[in-house]
Amino acid sequence: MWKRSAAVLLRKPILAILVLLLAVQPAAGHLGRTQENTKSFFKADLQWVFYSFVDQLHKHFRLPFMKVENGTPDRYARVSVEKNVAIPMRDGVRLYANIYRPKADEKFPAILIRLPYGKDEYYCWMPAVGKFYARKGYACVVQDVRGKFCSEGAFEPLVNEVEDGYDTLDWITKQPWCDGNIGMEGESYYGYTAWAGAASNHPNLKCIAPMNTAMDFYEAIYQDGAFVLQTAGTYPILMNSRTYQNVLRLDPYHLPLIAMDDAAGIPSAYYDQIVSNPMRGDDWERANLYKRCERINIPVLVFANWYDVFLKTTINDWARAKESAAHTALEGKQWMVIGPMDHESTPEHTHKVGKIDIGDKSSRTRWEVKQAFFDYWLKGIENGFDKTPPVRLFVIGDNEWRYENEWPLARTEYTSYYFHSNGSANTVNGDGQLSPQEPNEEPCDTFVYDPADPVPTTLGLDLWFLAAQLQDRPPVGERSDVLVYTSAPLEKGIELTGPISVTLYAASSAVDTDFTATLLDVFPDGYLHLIQEGIVRASYRESDTEPTPIEPDKVYEYDIDLWATSHVVRAGHRLRVEISSSNFDRFARNLNTGKNSGTTSDMLPATQKIYHTPEYPSHITLPIIP
Repeated sequence: MWKRSAAVLLRKPILAILVLLLAVQPAAGHLGRTQENTKSFFKADLQWVFYSFVDQLHKHFRLPFMKVENGTPDRYARVSVEKNVAIPMRDGVRLYANIYRPKADEKFPAILIRLPYGKDEYYCWMPAVGKFYARKGYACVVQDVRGKFCSEGAFEPLVNEVEDGYDTLDWITKQPWCDGNIGMEGESYYGYTAWAGAASNHPNLKCIAPMNTAMDFYEAIYQDGAFVLQTAGTYPILMNSRTYQNVLRLDPYHLPLIAMDDAAGIPSAYYDQIVSNPMRGDDWERANLYKRCERINIPVLVFANWYDVFLKTTINDWARAKESAAHTALEGKQWMVIGPMDHESTPEHTHKVGKIDIGDKSSRTRWEVKQAFFDYWLKGIENGFDKTPPVRLFVIGDNEWRYENEWPLARTEYTSYYFHSNGSANTVNGDGQLSPQEPNEEPCDTFVYDPADPVPTTLGLDLWFLAAQLQDRPPVGERSDVLVYTSAPLEKGIELTGPISVTLYAASSAVDTDFTATLLDVFPDGYLHLIQEGIVRASYRESDTEPTPIEPDKVYEYDIDLWATSHVVRAGHRLRVEISSSNFDRFARNLNTGKNSGTTSDMLPATQKIYHTPEYPSHITLPIIP
C-alpha cells in the first residue's frame, strides 16, 4: 500500500531522467538517521521520487487502457464520464467525484465508492472500475473523501465517514440518472466507508460489498495488545497530507516509537494519538461501527483473504453483521468470500502464493460475485444469488473454490499438536518436536528476548503484498531466541480450514512481554511456507481495556490467535511451530518494562520459559477437515 504522487516530474523530463539515474546509485552518506537504520533521507527521498514518477507513467499511459477482467458480457458498449462533480455536505464542504454512466437515456442503479487514495490515481485504478460498472448497467460514483486529493475539508481518519456517506447517498438519490437503488463497495479504508454508509441508515442504500477492512479499527491497529507497526501503524503517517507522505524515511527501530514520525520529518498527530492510546477507550470507540451494527439492515457481501493483514477483522465484521441480523428480516442475507489473496490481490496476476501455484480460478471471482450480488439486490435480476450458501472459500493446495454453510465449519475436527523437547528447542537444529501425543514431564525451553535485537521476521518485506513476498522463510530459525517444534513427515495429507490458535504456558522474568507463534508448512526440499502467525502481549492476555502486569517467573496460560486458513498440507510435508517474543517489524517491540512501549525508550532483556508437561501442555490447535 505504498502510495506515491509526483505529477510535476512529467512536466520536467530532464529532472525525471536524472532521478531515474540517481535512484539506482548507492546512497550518499548517513544523514542523521538513528544508529540501527542504514538508509539515509537522501536515498529514501530519491526512491520516493522514482516510485512517484513510475506511478505517474502508469497513471497517464497505462490506466486509460486498463479493464477489469471478468467473465460476464457487457450490457453497454459506451460510457459517459463526468469529472470532478462537486457534492455538498451538510457543513458546506464540497467533496468531488467522478461519475461513470452508460451512454443511454435511462435511469440506473448506482454504485458508490468513497476512497482516500485518489479517484484519478493509478493506485486502486478507479477509472477502470468505474467503467466496469457502467458497462454492466450501473452509474458508478467515485468520490475523494473529505480532505483527500480534490475534496475540500480536513482529513480526520474514520471520523466523518458516516455523515459524509449519508449526504453523498442523499445527493445521488436526487440525480436524474439514478433509479433510487444504490449499493456501496470498497476495500481497506474504503471498505470502512461502505460499512459507514450502511451505518448511516440511508433508505436508498440497498446493499454493500466491503473487502479487507475493519468496522473496529482498534482491532486492526492493536493485535491482542501488540502495535501492528509496519502496516496499520505507519498508515496514519503515510496519509497525513492531501496526497501521501514519504514513509520510506521511517526507521522502525527508532525510540521512543511515538517520535518515529518526527525523526523522519513527517509528523502525524493521528499517529501520535494511536501510539499514546494502546488501550481501547473513547478515542477508539467513536469510530467503532460495531456500536451501530443494529442500523445495518441491508444485505452484505464481505470479501476476506487468507494473506491479508485485515483477515481477522474482516471475518469478525461478517460475523457481527450476521449476529446483528439474527431473528430479523435480514437473517441469512450476509455472505462471505475468502480468497487466496493478500491486501493488494497480487495472486490475481501471479497465480501464486509464495511458491505455491494456485492456478487462475481466483483471478475473476470477486468481480463476478460482486456483479451477481448487485444485479440481484439493485437490479432485481433473478440470478439465484439469494440461494447461494453464505460462505465461499478457496482451498490453497487443492486450488478450488468451495461453498460452505457456516464459518467455522461444523465438521471441523480441532486437533492438538503438542510441543516436546528435552529443554533445547532453540533453533532449527534443536530437539523441539511437534506431535499429537501429549507431553510427559519434560524440561522447559528457555530463551532470552532482547528488545534491542528483535527477530527481524518481516523487516524489508511489504506485508501489503505478502502473498507475492512469501519466498523462503527468513533464517530466523537459526536464532537462539526462536524455539522450533517440528512434526514428523505426514503419512497422508491434511486439510486445515478454520481458526488456528496456540495455547502457551510460559513464564517471564519481566512484568510485561510478548509471545509470538508461527505455523509453517515444511516442504520436503526444505522450503518453509508461512501458513499463519500471531502474537499476544502479556499484559493484555485478559482485557484490552484494563491491561494487567504479570508476576515475574510465574507461569501463565496465553492464548495466541493465529487467525485462520484453508491450506492443504501434503503427505511428506512437516508442520512446524516457531515460538518467540518478537516478530519485527510487523509488530512493534515490547520493551519489557511494563510501561507504554510506544512512548518510552528504556528496555530490558527478558528470560522466557516455555513449558510442556502434563500440567502445562503447550500446544497448537489445528482445524482439520476430515
